[in-house]
Amino acid sequence: MPVVTTFGEVMLRLKTPGYQRFVQSQELEATFGGGEANVAVSLARLGHTSRWVSIVPKNPVGEWALAELRKLGVDVSYVARRGERLGIYFLESGASQRPSLVVYDRGRSAFSTLKTGELDWDKALAGAKWFHTTGITPALSENCAAATLEALAAAKRVGCTASVDLNYRRKLWSPERAGEVMTEVMKYTDVLIASEEDCEIVFGIKASGTDSALGTIVPERYLEVASQVLARFPNVWCIAFALRESHSASRTGWSALLADRQGHSFSRRYEINVVDRVGAGDSFVAGLIHALLAGRDQKVAVEFAAAASALKHSFPGDANLATEAEIEALARGDGSGRVQR
Repeated sequence: MPVVTTFGEVMLRLKTPGYQRFVQSQELEATFGGGEANVAVSLARLGHTSRWVSIVPKNPVGEWALAELRKLGVDVSYVARRGERLGIYFLESGASQRPSLVVYDRGRSAFSTLKTGELDWDKALAGAKWFHTTGITPALSENCAAATLEALAAAKRVGCTASVDLNYRRKLWSPERAGEVMTEVMKYTDVLIASEEDCEIVFGIKASGTDSALGTIVPERYLEVASQVLARFPNVWCIAFALRESHSASRTGWSALLADRQGHSFSRRYEINVVDRVGAGDSFVAGLIHALLAGRDQKVAVEFAAAASALKHSFPGDANLATEAEIEALARGDGSGRVQR
Protein backbone atom coordinates (compact mmCIF):
# COMPACT_ATOMS: atom_id res chain seq x y z
CA MET A 1 0.00 0.00 0.00
CA PRO A 2 1.23 3.57 -0.64
CA VAL A 3 3.14 5.42 2.08
CA VAL A 4 1.36 8.37 3.70
CA THR A 5 3.00 11.01 5.93
CA THR A 6 0.98 13.20 8.31
CA PHE A 7 2.14 16.18 10.37
CA GLY A 8 0.66 17.64 13.55
CA GLU A 9 0.35 17.57 17.33
CA VAL A 10 -0.93 14.75 19.50
CA MET A 11 -2.48 15.43 22.91
CA LEU A 12 -3.23 13.44 26.01
CA ARG A 13 -7.02 13.05 26.12
CA LEU A 14 -8.54 12.94 29.62
CA LYS A 15 -12.23 12.06 29.55
CA THR A 16 -14.83 11.65 32.28
CA PRO A 17 -16.29 8.11 32.40
CA GLY A 18 -19.54 7.62 30.52
CA TYR A 19 -21.46 10.87 30.36
CA GLN A 20 -20.41 12.31 33.70
CA ARG A 21 -19.69 15.99 34.15
CA PHE A 22 -16.29 17.09 35.42
CA VAL A 23 -17.77 17.95 38.83
CA GLN A 24 -19.16 14.42 39.19
CA SER A 25 -16.13 12.36 38.26
CA GLN A 26 -13.47 11.02 40.59
CA GLU A 27 -11.39 9.65 37.71
CA LEU A 28 -10.47 10.38 34.08
CA GLU A 29 -9.92 7.95 31.19
CA ALA A 30 -6.58 8.55 29.44
CA THR A 31 -6.04 8.09 25.70
CA PHE A 32 -4.34 10.17 23.01
CA GLY A 33 -5.66 12.10 20.04
CA GLY A 34 -4.95 14.78 17.48
CA GLY A 35 -6.22 15.35 13.96
CA GLU A 36 -3.20 14.21 11.97
CA ALA A 37 -2.36 11.37 14.37
CA ASN A 38 -5.97 10.15 14.09
CA VAL A 39 -5.65 10.11 10.29
CA ALA A 40 -2.39 8.18 10.59
CA VAL A 41 -4.03 5.55 12.81
CA SER A 42 -6.94 5.07 10.40
CA LEU A 43 -4.60 4.70 7.43
CA ALA A 44 -2.45 2.18 9.31
CA ARG A 45 -5.60 0.17 10.02
CA LEU A 46 -6.32 0.25 6.29
CA GLY A 47 -2.94 -1.26 5.50
CA HIS A 48 -0.79 1.75 4.65
CA THR A 49 2.71 2.50 5.83
CA SER A 50 1.52 5.44 7.88
CA ARG A 51 4.08 7.93 9.19
CA TRP A 52 3.25 10.57 11.75
CA VAL A 53 5.74 13.45 12.09
CA SER A 54 5.73 15.61 15.21
CA ILE A 55 7.52 16.61 18.41
CA VAL A 56 6.83 15.12 21.84
CA PRO A 57 8.59 15.81 25.12
CA LYS A 58 11.48 13.50 26.05
CA ASN A 59 9.77 12.17 29.15
CA PRO A 60 7.55 9.22 30.13
CA VAL A 61 4.35 10.91 28.88
CA GLY A 62 5.87 11.53 25.45
CA GLU A 63 7.09 7.94 25.29
CA TRP A 64 3.64 6.74 26.37
CA ALA A 65 2.03 8.61 23.46
CA LEU A 66 4.51 7.09 20.99
CA ALA A 67 3.95 3.60 22.39
CA GLU A 68 0.19 3.93 21.92
CA LEU A 69 0.57 5.07 18.31
CA ARG A 70 3.04 2.27 17.58
CA LYS A 71 0.55 -0.22 19.01
CA LEU A 72 -2.00 1.01 16.46
CA GLY A 73 0.45 0.52 13.59
CA VAL A 74 1.76 4.08 13.09
CA ASP A 75 5.42 4.68 12.20
CA VAL A 76 6.76 7.25 14.69
CA SER A 77 10.40 7.03 13.59
CA TYR A 78 10.43 10.66 12.45
CA VAL A 79 9.11 12.20 15.68
CA ALA A 80 11.56 14.53 17.46
CA ARG A 81 11.82 14.37 21.25
CA ARG A 82 12.34 17.58 23.18
CA GLY A 83 10.46 20.27 25.08
CA GLU A 84 8.65 20.44 28.39
CA ARG A 85 5.22 18.95 28.00
CA LEU A 86 2.60 17.21 25.90
CA GLY A 87 -0.60 19.14 25.26
CA ILE A 88 -3.74 17.94 27.05
CA TYR A 89 -7.42 18.15 26.33
CA PHE A 90 -10.20 17.34 28.76
CA LEU A 91 -13.45 15.91 27.41
CA GLU A 92 -16.89 15.74 28.95
CA SER A 93 -19.19 13.74 26.64
CA GLY A 94 -22.63 15.23 26.17
CA ALA A 95 -25.87 13.34 25.86
CA SER A 96 -29.30 14.16 24.46
CA GLN A 97 -29.63 17.97 24.39
CA ARG A 98 -26.49 18.59 26.50
CA PRO A 99 -23.48 19.15 24.23
CA SER A 100 -20.02 17.74 24.77
CA LEU A 101 -17.43 20.05 26.30
CA VAL A 102 -13.71 20.23 25.46
CA VAL A 103 -11.18 22.17 27.55
CA TYR A 104 -7.67 22.59 26.11
CA ASP A 105 -4.43 22.79 28.08
CA ARG A 106 -1.85 22.96 25.33
CA GLY A 107 0.13 26.12 26.11
CA ARG A 108 3.91 25.65 25.99
CA SER A 109 3.54 22.20 24.48
CA ALA A 110 6.64 20.76 22.86
CA PHE A 111 5.02 20.85 19.44
CA SER A 112 3.98 24.51 19.66
CA THR A 113 7.66 25.53 19.94
CA LEU A 114 8.57 23.81 16.65
CA LYS A 115 10.92 25.74 14.39
CA THR A 116 11.59 25.52 10.67
CA GLY A 117 14.55 23.34 9.80
CA GLU A 118 14.06 21.18 12.90
CA LEU A 119 12.49 18.16 11.20
CA ASP A 120 14.15 16.12 8.45
CA TRP A 121 11.51 16.22 5.73
CA ASP A 122 13.69 14.46 3.14
CA LYS A 123 13.65 11.35 5.31
CA ALA A 124 10.08 11.70 6.56
CA LEU A 125 8.76 11.99 3.01
CA ALA A 126 11.02 9.39 1.37
CA GLY A 127 8.82 7.13 -0.74
CA ALA A 128 5.60 8.84 0.38
CA LYS A 129 2.76 9.31 -2.09
CA TRP A 130 0.55 11.51 0.08
CA PHE A 131 1.06 14.20 2.74
CA HIS A 132 -1.64 15.40 5.12
CA THR A 133 -1.96 18.16 7.69
CA THR A 134 -4.69 20.43 9.10
CA GLY A 135 -5.43 24.07 9.79
CA ILE A 136 -4.93 23.38 13.49
CA THR A 137 -1.18 22.94 13.07
CA PRO A 138 -0.33 26.43 11.73
CA ALA A 139 -2.74 27.96 14.27
CA LEU A 140 -0.64 26.86 17.25
CA SER A 141 2.11 29.47 16.82
CA GLU A 142 3.84 31.64 14.24
CA ASN A 143 6.64 29.08 14.18
CA CYS A 144 4.15 26.28 13.50
CA ALA A 145 2.66 28.28 10.63
CA ALA A 146 6.10 28.63 9.05
CA ALA A 147 6.87 24.95 9.68
CA THR A 148 3.60 23.90 8.04
CA LEU A 149 4.47 25.80 4.87
CA GLU A 150 7.96 24.29 4.98
CA ALA A 151 6.50 20.78 5.22
CA LEU A 152 4.03 21.36 2.38
CA ALA A 153 6.74 22.79 0.13
CA ALA A 154 8.90 19.72 0.84
CA ALA A 155 5.97 17.41 0.06
CA LYS A 156 5.41 19.08 -3.30
CA ARG A 157 9.13 18.89 -4.14
CA VAL A 158 9.06 15.10 -3.84
CA GLY A 159 5.79 14.76 -5.76
CA CYS A 160 3.36 14.01 -2.93
CA THR A 161 -0.32 14.72 -3.25
CA ALA A 162 -1.09 17.10 -0.38
CA SER A 163 -4.36 17.24 1.54
CA VAL A 164 -5.38 19.80 4.15
CA ASP A 165 -8.32 19.71 6.53
CA LEU A 166 -9.27 23.38 7.06
CA ASN A 167 -10.39 22.71 10.66
CA TYR A 168 -10.75 26.29 11.95
CA ARG A 169 -10.43 26.64 15.74
CA ARG A 170 -11.56 30.02 17.06
CA LYS A 171 -9.73 29.48 20.38
CA LEU A 172 -6.41 29.32 18.52
CA TRP A 173 -6.46 32.24 16.07
CA SER A 174 -8.56 34.99 14.51
CA PRO A 175 -10.43 34.63 11.21
CA GLU A 176 -8.18 37.32 9.72
CA ARG A 177 -4.93 35.54 10.61
CA ALA A 178 -6.36 32.18 9.59
CA GLY A 179 -7.30 33.65 6.22
CA GLU A 180 -3.80 35.00 5.63
CA VAL A 181 -2.01 31.77 6.51
CA MET A 182 -4.44 29.31 4.94
CA THR A 183 -4.47 31.26 1.67
CA GLU A 184 -0.71 30.59 1.50
CA VAL A 185 -1.31 26.94 2.46
CA MET A 186 -3.73 26.57 -0.47
CA LYS A 187 -0.86 27.19 -2.89
CA TYR A 188 0.46 23.74 -1.97
CA THR A 189 -2.88 21.96 -1.48
CA ASP A 190 -4.34 19.42 -3.91
CA VAL A 191 -7.26 18.11 -1.82
CA LEU A 192 -9.14 20.35 0.63
CA ILE A 193 -11.44 18.99 3.30
CA ALA A 194 -13.65 21.63 4.86
CA SER A 195 -17.02 22.64 6.25
CA GLU A 196 -19.26 25.32 4.84
CA GLU A 197 -18.87 27.31 8.04
CA ASP A 198 -15.06 27.15 8.00
CA CYS A 199 -14.95 28.29 4.36
CA GLU A 200 -17.00 31.33 5.35
CA ILE A 201 -14.92 32.15 8.43
CA VAL A 202 -11.47 31.62 6.91
CA PHE A 203 -11.94 32.57 3.26
CA GLY A 204 -15.12 34.66 3.33
CA ILE A 205 -16.69 32.20 0.87
CA LYS A 206 -20.39 31.86 1.51
CA ALA A 207 -23.31 30.48 -0.43
CA SER A 208 -25.75 33.23 -1.35
CA GLY A 209 -28.69 33.81 0.96
CA THR A 210 -27.63 31.30 3.61
CA ASP A 211 -26.59 31.29 7.25
CA SER A 212 -23.84 28.79 8.15
CA ALA A 213 -25.15 28.64 11.72
CA LEU A 214 -28.29 26.82 10.56
CA GLY A 215 -28.19 23.09 11.18
CA THR A 216 -30.08 21.85 8.14
CA ILE A 217 -28.31 20.48 5.07
CA VAL A 218 -29.06 22.23 1.77
CA PRO A 219 -27.05 20.39 -0.90
CA GLU A 220 -27.10 23.26 -3.41
CA ARG A 221 -25.32 25.64 -1.07
CA TYR A 222 -22.43 23.20 -0.56
CA LEU A 223 -22.05 22.97 -4.33
CA GLU A 224 -21.96 26.75 -4.54
CA VAL A 225 -19.24 26.93 -1.87
CA ALA A 226 -17.26 24.18 -3.61
CA SER A 227 -17.45 26.03 -6.90
CA GLN A 228 -16.18 29.26 -5.32
CA VAL A 229 -13.30 27.51 -3.55
CA LEU A 230 -12.17 25.76 -6.74
CA ALA A 231 -12.40 29.02 -8.67
CA ARG A 232 -10.31 30.94 -6.11
CA PHE A 233 -7.62 28.32 -5.56
CA PRO A 234 -6.48 26.85 -8.91
CA ASN A 235 -4.04 24.39 -7.27
CA VAL A 236 -6.88 22.65 -5.39
CA TRP A 237 -8.23 19.91 -7.67
CA CYS A 238 -11.00 18.66 -5.40
CA ILE A 239 -12.83 19.59 -2.23
CA ALA A 240 -14.69 17.34 0.20
CA PHE A 241 -17.32 18.16 2.83
CA ALA A 242 -18.62 15.97 5.63
CA LEU A 243 -22.28 17.00 5.91
CA ARG A 244 -23.25 16.89 9.58
CA GLU A 245 -26.80 17.23 10.84
CA SER A 246 -26.51 17.40 14.62
CA HIS A 247 -29.95 16.56 15.99
CA SER A 248 -28.55 16.29 19.53
CA ALA A 249 -25.37 15.16 21.27
CA SER A 250 -26.65 11.59 20.91
CA ARG A 251 -27.93 11.55 17.33
CA THR A 252 -26.59 12.90 14.08
CA GLY A 253 -27.26 12.67 10.38
CA TRP A 254 -24.12 12.08 8.33
CA SER A 255 -23.30 12.21 4.64
CA ALA A 256 -20.59 13.66 2.41
CA LEU A 257 -19.86 15.54 -0.82
CA LEU A 258 -16.83 15.31 -3.08
CA ALA A 259 -16.52 17.87 -5.88
CA ASP A 260 -13.99 18.75 -8.57
CA ARG A 261 -14.08 20.86 -11.74
CA GLN A 262 -15.71 18.05 -13.72
CA GLY A 263 -18.58 17.26 -11.36
CA HIS A 264 -19.62 16.11 -7.92
CA SER A 265 -20.97 13.16 -5.95
CA PHE A 266 -22.97 12.92 -2.73
CA SER A 267 -22.77 9.87 -0.51
CA ARG A 268 -25.71 8.07 1.01
CA ARG A 269 -26.97 9.50 4.30
CA TYR A 270 -26.54 7.75 7.65
CA GLU A 271 -28.60 8.26 10.78
CA ILE A 272 -26.22 7.63 13.68
CA ASN A 273 -26.55 6.97 17.39
CA VAL A 274 -23.37 8.58 18.69
CA VAL A 275 -20.95 6.74 20.99
CA ASP A 276 -18.11 9.26 20.46
CA ARG A 277 -18.08 11.89 17.73
CA VAL A 278 -14.52 13.15 18.36
CA GLY A 279 -12.32 12.16 15.42
CA ALA A 280 -15.18 11.50 13.00
CA GLY A 281 -13.91 14.14 10.59
CA ASP A 282 -10.40 12.67 10.73
CA SER A 283 -11.74 9.22 9.85
CA PHE A 284 -13.53 10.79 6.88
CA VAL A 285 -10.22 12.27 5.71
CA ALA A 286 -8.42 8.93 6.07
CA GLY A 287 -11.14 7.09 4.18
CA LEU A 288 -10.95 9.64 1.38
CA ILE A 289 -7.14 9.44 1.16
CA HIS A 290 -7.28 5.65 1.07
CA ALA A 291 -9.91 5.59 -1.67
CA LEU A 292 -8.24 8.22 -3.84
CA LEU A 293 -4.83 6.52 -3.54
CA ALA A 294 -6.49 3.30 -4.68
CA GLY A 295 -7.67 5.11 -7.83
CA ARG A 296 -11.35 4.77 -7.01
CA ASP A 297 -13.73 7.03 -8.89
CA GLN A 298 -15.41 10.01 -7.28
CA LYS A 299 -18.65 8.26 -6.27
CA VAL A 300 -16.93 5.20 -4.81
CA ALA A 301 -14.39 7.37 -2.96
CA VAL A 302 -16.99 9.57 -1.25
CA GLU A 303 -19.09 6.53 -0.30
CA PHE A 304 -16.08 4.84 1.29
CA ALA A 305 -15.06 8.00 3.20
CA ALA A 306 -18.60 8.60 4.47
CA ALA A 307 -18.95 4.98 5.60
CA ALA A 308 -15.59 5.12 7.41
CA SER A 309 -16.60 8.23 9.32
CA ALA A 310 -20.06 6.86 10.09
CA LEU A 311 -18.45 3.81 11.71
CA LYS A 312 -16.07 6.00 13.74
CA HIS A 313 -19.05 7.30 15.73
CA SER A 314 -19.39 3.79 17.18
CA PHE A 315 -15.91 3.71 18.79
CA PRO A 316 -14.93 5.46 22.04
CA GLY A 317 -11.70 7.42 21.70
CA ASP A 318 -10.29 9.56 18.90
CA ALA A 319 -9.22 6.69 16.63
CA ASN A 320 -11.31 4.87 14.04
CA LEU A 321 -10.71 1.14 14.54
CA ALA A 322 -12.93 -0.04 11.67
CA THR A 323 -11.42 -2.45 9.16
CA GLU A 324 -11.54 -2.02 5.40
CA ALA A 325 -13.96 -4.95 5.12
CA GLU A 326 -16.33 -3.35 7.64
CA ILE A 327 -16.21 -0.03 5.81
CA GLU A 328 -16.76 -1.66 2.44
CA ALA A 329 -19.75 -3.60 3.79
CA LEU A 330 -21.38 -0.43 5.13
CA ALA A 331 -20.64 1.48 1.92
CA ARG A 332 -22.48 -1.28 0.05
CA GLY A 333 -25.50 -0.77 2.26
CA ASP A 334 -25.09 -3.36 5.04
CA GLY A 335 -25.84 -1.23 8.08
CA SER A 336 -27.95 -3.74 9.98
CA GLY A 337 -25.50 -4.09 12.87
CA ARG A 338 -26.39 -7.77 13.22
CA VAL A 339 -24.04 -10.01 15.19
CA GLN A 340 -21.30 -11.47 12.98
CA ARG A 341 -20.83 -15.20 13.69
